[in-house]
This record gives sequence, structure tokens and C-alpha cells, in this order.
Amino acid sequence: MDLRNIAIIAHVDHGKTTLVDELLKQSGTYRENQATTERAMDSNDLERERGITILAKATSVEWNNTRINIVDTPGHADFGGEVERILSMVDGVVLLVDAAEGPMPQTKFVTSKALALGLRPIVVLNKVDKPDAEPDRALDEVFDLFANLDANEEQLDFPALYASGRNGWCDAELDGPRKDLSALFDLVVDHVPAPAQIAQREEPFKMLATTLGSDPFIGRLLTGRVESGTLKTGETVKALSREGDKIEQFRVTKIMAFRGLAQSPIDVAEAGDIVSLAGMAKATVADTICAPEVETPLDAQPIDPPTITVTFGINDSPLSGRDGKKVQSRVIRERLMKEAESNVAIRVTDTPGGEAFEVAGRGELQMGVLIENMRREGFELSISRPQVLFQEINGQRHEPIEEVTIDVDDEYSGSVIEKITGARKGDLVEMKQNGGKTRIIAHVPSRGLIGYHGEFLTDTRGTGVLNRVFHDWAPHKGPIPGRRAGVLISMENGTSVAYAIFNLEDRGKFFIGAQEDVYQGMIIGEHSRENDLEVNPLKGKKLTNVRASGTDENVRLTTPVKMSLEEAIAYIDDDELVEVTPNAIRLRKRYLDPHERKRQARAS
Repeated sequence: MDLRNIAIIAHVDHGKTTLVDELLKQSGTYRENQATTERAMDSNDLERERGITILAKATSVEWNNTRINIVDTPGHADFGGEVERILSMVDGVVLLVDAAEGPMPQTKFVTSKALALGLRPIVVLNKVDKPDAEPDRALDEVFDLFANLDANEEQLDFPALYASGRNGWCDAELDGPRKDLSALFDLVVDHVPAPAQIAQREEPFKMLATTLGSDPFIGRLLTGRVESGTLKTGETVKALSREGDKIEQFRVTKIMAFRGLAQSPIDVAEAGDIVSLAGMAKATVADTICAPEVETPLDAQPIDPPTITVTFGINDSPLSGRDGKKVQSRVIRERLMKEAESNVAIRVTDTPGGEAFEVAGRGELQMGVLIENMRREGFELSISRPQVLFQEINGQRHEPIEEVTIDVDDEYSGSVIEKITGARKGDLVEMKQNGGKTRIIAHVPSRGLIGYHGEFLTDTRGTGVLNRVFHDWAPHKGPIPGRRAGVLISMENGTSVAYAIFNLEDRGKFFIGAQEDVYQGMIIGEHSRENDLEVNPLKGKKLTNVRASGTDENVRLTTPVKMSLEEAIAYIDDDELVEVTPNAIRLRKRYLDPHERKRQARAS
């Protein structure tokens, strides 16, 4: 049977996962009566809730006696570490572009990686049946993008198709029959080359591990493309690190291949196919799994460096241990090390004292997803404000700069530009208007973007779209002001009282309601002025034996502000923490005792 390996790449929300669903249906992967879920590839709970792909996943379909291995990749730059590795195990890419939006920042990020590897793309203009679709303009923009990314002659001569993934059709002409996806299947078989590795089946076995997973019955699974040779279940292989050092020797207990949505055990893995191996104890992503006689490892893709760091610590608040079962630093460390092993874009280091861990990664979204996963697993954590990582280049301090692409209605463009280029020290690169919308492209320091997304949505009444991708390192741009307002801090431990909060409402907006557990040093609201204020949310009404002339009117509280995890992490200041438990997200001061807070403030 012939073999093809392709990756589907696109910007967030351009329809990758929906298109893969249709490919699976039309290739006969599902039985007629099989119950299926929408977006079958997004198997993780968080992926379903947020409607995004976080982990790259593979599947395979059969078409006219050819097996096509398809890898669905994430669109967010925060999960770019996944994308870079995935592209090294395919021979072609299907670039999906929304016919209305055209190429977006992530399209550019992923496409640059694919073109650099010499892959020849197939362009699919998706959602052409939307009322505001302009497929011809989108196609011109894709060509310009390729030219700007230094694509070669072969890559610029790309085939293009028009499609509606949701309605399950794809045609070479815009006014084609619109029946099914056979045009895409045929083009993949004709345009994407068969794996060059097939010719090397007589050589010793070699495979580069690109993703790490685990199965409750089999244990650790390393997935990658077999670069040369064949491997039978039960044979002994060894793992080499990037530098060529031997990590371990092990017997392969199972070989799994993608057949439809499920992984099925096979007896022999052959060069060119994408398979998962079980049996290793230490080998991990970017290691080479090879026959015992092989001495040189395969080249692994370099990974972009992390740009932000967050401190994960134990939860030492008075309410710790009430919700979660996993509260010890040893358990937190084990979980973080396990994450760093499977996700090469994350680095974990211990801090002096051993109570907290520095976790460096690509962005706030990536950190938010990790914290959310740990919270659902029963962990309790205290999280610091994200800090940007700096680099020393030629004796000068450099910071990461991100390319930000913003689409807003014309009326909001002024305030957005003012915020980005003013206090946040960004440089405006390009601005173009089209049909009531303005697209703004700017280079902004990563520091200036921490916590900006919530403010941006408020400024644009929830209609703006902001995308960001790592651009370059640049000399430090000086101080960037943080949050303007101070906070309201509880001075007592206990349960909040409606009467007390009602009387404090003129001091600011509250993050808590009545009958909630509070403790000394916990942040319960935002002060209307710039300084922090300690208040007592437990102070009830004094009762007397004198009757009031009118019955006391019922106390009505303003609805408290409830923050999501990412909003809370972006909101806090350097001397504050977010307490994360399975059932609650609370803000607190790093030092709960007011005298200790003053002492630390003086010392700093």
C-alpha cells in the first residue's frame, strides 16, 4: 500500500479540526451507524471547552489503496513547540486559510517553519460559502506571504482548492460541483511525495521521537516517523540523546500505528510510517530510538526559547488543603517534571528553599492551560505574576518582542494604537483599513502584553481580535507601568457579611460576595484609588433593643467581579499571588501579615 504523511496547518479557528472530521467520515473510517463526536480530534476536555487544539495528534485514512497519515496541529504560538517537531515527520502540508480573514499571524508562524523544511504546501481556501468571503484576495495574500517568507520556485507554484470543511466539500474551481472532498484526497496523493525513507528499509532501524504520550495499560509511548529500517515487536533497541550519549537500552513491548482515530498494534514498523513505541523508561522527545549498532543520532529541530517564567509554589494560605488532595511540594515537582518531559517548550527549575518552582514557557495561554489541568487533577498551588525572560547579547540586556496583529472596528482603532504605542512601548509597523475594519500590526515588548488582553476586549467592546507571535529580541525598552489601582485587603479571618460589603462598596469594586471564606491578607476587591487599603468584610450590624422607625431595607450588593484563571494571573502585581485550588481562584498578598508586608516593602 502506498503511503503519504501530511500535516494540516492553519491559524486558530480556520477550521483544521472540522476538516479532519470530514476527511475521516468520507474515507469510510467510521461505520455507517457509529456514534461520533464533533471535532473528534480535540479529545482533551480543555480543548473541547475552549474550542482550540492544544496537542498535536495523528490519524490515518485510506483512499484508493493509499494510506494517508494526517497530523492535526495547534494554531496558537504558545503551543508552537508541538508544531515545529511535527513538521519534521511529514512530507507535505495542507495550509488552510479562512477565505474571509486571509493569512493570519499563526499562519505566518507555522508556514515559515514548513517552508524552511522544504515542504511543498497545498493551499485550501476554507469557508468560501461565508457571506464576507473573498477567496481571490485571500489567495493573493497567501502568495505574497510565501514570497515574503523566501519560498522557492517550487513552493510558490502551489495548487489551490476551494472548500467548506463544515459542509464537507472541496473543489479545484470555485463554482465546482460541491459534492465531497475527493478533490483534496486526489491532490494529496498526486502532489505530496511518498516518504523518501521507504528506500532505506534495508538499513539499520532509526526513529526520531517527536511526541510523548502515555497509556494506562501500556505505559509510556513515544511517537515519531521511522527514518530507516524495520522494527519487529520484541526486538531490542537503544535511545540516544541529541549529543549522541546512550540513555538506555530496552525491548520494544508494543508497536502501535494510527488506523483511523484509534491506535492499533502492528507487528512490524517500516521506514516512512508514523508509529508509537512502548517499553522505554527514560527516553523522551527529541531522542533517537535506533538499532544497537547505530552510533549517530538524528538531527532534532531546534526549539524557540521560552519567553516568560511563572513561579509555582505550595498553597500556604489559611484555607489550604480544603479542596485539593495534592498539596505537597514533592507532588507538585513530580507533576511539573512530567510536563517538562513531554512538552519541550517548557523548562522547570527548582528555587532555593525547594517550596517553589520556576516554570518557563512560551506564553500566558500555555501556562494557563498547564495550571488549569493541574487544578482539575486535584492540585493546590500559589502562582506568581508572569515575568519576562531577558538575554544578554553583546553585553546588553535584550527582551523578547512580539509581533501583534489586531483586527478592530474603525471606531476603536485610535484607543488601541494609543495604548500599544504609549505606555506599552510598542512600535506601529503597519495599518490598513478595509470595509469598516482596521488591521494594526505592531512590535510590542512581551512585558507590555502581560495582562493586556482583558483590557483590549473592554476597549473594543469584545469585538476586537488580537493575535501575537514571537518576533525577535531587542534592547530593553525601559520601565512599563503596571496596574494603576490599589487593592482592598481583608484584615480578618472568617466569613464575609453582606452588611459590611454594602458599606464598603464606595471604596471600590469587590471580587467576593456575601458568605464567602476570607482570610487576613486576601485581596477581596480593587480600590478606587492608587493605594492599597485594609478593610474588614466581617463587620455585622450592631443590634439594639430600640425598634427602627422603618424596617431595615434589604441589603442589595453589586454583583462581584469574577476573574478567569488567566485574568487573575495577569491582574496581580509582583507582591501578590493567585491561590488556585480545584474549586476556587483567590487573589492574595505574598505576605499575609501586614507588619511583614511593610517590612518587605521597606527592604525592597
